Amino acid sequence: MKKKLSILLILTMVFSLLAACGKGEAPKESADGVTTIEFWAAPNPPQQAYWMEMAKAYEAVNPKVKINVSAIKESPSSEASIQAAIAGGSAPAISENINRGFAAQLAKSQALVPLNTLPQFNDIVSSRNMTNTLEPWEFADGNQYVLPIYSNPMLFGWRIDILKELGYNEPPKTYSEMLDVAKKLKAKYPDKYVWGKGADLVDPTAWKRWFDFFMLYNAASDGNKFIDGDQFVGDEAAGVKMLEFVDNLRKENAILAKNVTDPFESGIGIFTDLGPWTFNYWAEKFPEMKFNETYTLALPPVPDGMNPAEAKTFSDAKGLVIFSSVPKEQQEAAAEFIKWVYSDAKNDVAWFEKTNLPPARDDLAELPEFKAIMEQSPELELFAKSVPLGIPAIDNARYNELQTLIGQEAFNKVVMGEIDPKTGWDNMKKAIEGELQ
Repeated sequence: MKKKLSILLILTMVFSLLAACGKGEAPKESADGVTTIEFWAAPNPPQQAYWMEMAKAYEAVNPKVKINVSAIKESPSSEASIQAAIAGGSAPAISENINRGFAAQLAKSQALVPLNTLPQFNDIVSSRNMTNTLEPWEFADGNQYVLPIYSNPMLFGWRIDILKELGYNEPPKTYSEMLDVAKKLKAKYPDKYVWGKGADLVDPTAWKRWFDFFMLYNAASDGNKFIDGDQFVGDEAAGVKMLEFVDNLRKENAILAKNVTDPFESGIGIFTDLGPWTFNYWAEKFPEMKFNETYTLALPPVPDGMNPAEAKTFSDAKGLVIFSSVPKEQQEAAAEFIKWVYSDAKNDVAWFEKTNLPPARDDLAELPEFKAIMEQSPELELFAKSVPLGIPAIDNARYNELQTLIGQEAFNKVVMGEIDPKTGWDNMKKAIEGELQ
């Protein structure tokens, strides 16, 4: 048996080496002194087009660098394609489309360059004015493995037309105000709900917690990390208070947790999570949805006594990484390219115009170039202002398993009235700590 295993191991190593040779290592420096780097863009045509334009412009002023931009293969997934490339010795120099959880997987296997060790890093952060936005991206070991490109601070949409019918001219900002809205809504419209999210609220799928649990939890805990590396550091007082709030909404029959078509657009629900990508879709399918007429936007509600204007939220954000497997000259060329791109705010403006994804900058709402954009699209202003308030995904390689436990043990059960908030939190904490061991 051992002999068979040894032969299998040898064959595996041989095939791996052949595969690596077949794919070929990314070219280092050619005879004419040109360094070529591979850049993998997100499998999204606008993003790929943007990076191709940036590469062409950079090459025009830096003829000693060649940047090949191509889209990450999506089959079976972009993450799987990146992992296969690393295993096969054909990783690019740079890849975008990296969330913090996946970066934790890559960093654990030492596949990434800690960006903060690069001489260009401080210049990138200062010239792009992203110190505050970058802070929550720090990993448990003190390094920064991902440079966020865009940050979608998730906001809650409110049906302002229905709120006005109830006597409110603006959305509620605290738990008690929101429960007051719930009582008045059910009294006037028994068939309407505050949170008409549908079956997502009782679905344990990991990514769904980004758009309910973490939006509320980040606001209640002032951006507590929840999980820091391999340690559960959740704020129990804030977490239980948030789950009690959800439970109180349930008790008011103000949560609709079953499948329904377009609950927010139809007015069955008056409160839902929204990202900036929603508005182009509405313009085509729901032209009656008008900002500050039909709907408005707000940060997550906070416990009474907290400042609603400083509420943290979940940031649906991704960034770029540099891979440690490429030669040092390629790492250097990659860092210089990134530094060049983010040295000019006009490049962030071009990004936003092409992708509709808010650049990860502290000063987004103050940039003159963006003020012109927001004058034309005022619904984007709060997203821009809230970029520094966005908290990215947890930095643990098993984020899928961990976030599934949040729903299975606590959030989903509280929404369904199957468990009290404190017991739900305790069960969730125990399950997560068991998974982290």
